[in-house]
Amino acid sequence: MPTNRQTSRNYWLLKTEPTTFSFDDLWKAPRRTTSWDGVRNFQARNMLRDQIKEGDLAFIYHSSTDPTGIVGIAEVVRSGYPDATAFDPKDSHYDPKSKKDAPSWYMVDVKAVEKFPEIVTLERLRGVKGLEGMVLLRKGSRLSVQPVTASEWDTIVRAAKG
Repeated sequence: MPTNRQTSRNYWLLKTEPTTFSFDDLWKAPRRTTSWDGVRNFQARNMLRDQIKEGDLAFIYHSSTDPTGIVGIAEVVRSGYPDATAFDPKDSHYDPKSKKDAPSWYMVDVKAVEKFPEIVTLERLRGVKGLEGMVLLRKGSRLSVQPVTASEWDTIVRAAKG
């Protein structure tokens, strides 16, 4: 895992349902890289489009499973660009309102960096000192793309390895 923190690097949490696309799927992808597409929430879209940049790091979080939690780390290898799934009528993420000249939805490309030895469960995260204000742990927090502070990042990485 990268240890030298870039001064302009930001940290994120990206949620995925492992039955749809798991961290293992990302790990097995060519060059361990894929597009992070299909996000259909405007707040999350804005982060993908405007804030997440090449070089940022992201926790991959498995949701809608038992247990839920963080399973690994990915690096953003391409900043936000129009989500092609929105233009494909055969894709489950198709959006007829999204146009190539005025896209509604964006995606980024991510590369798997590190698998954690075991899942850092949501239940465990709730008990870790220093994470009390984390977006993920706030009541009603359901966004599939969430910011993570540098302090939260370091705390979770330590928890994953300890």
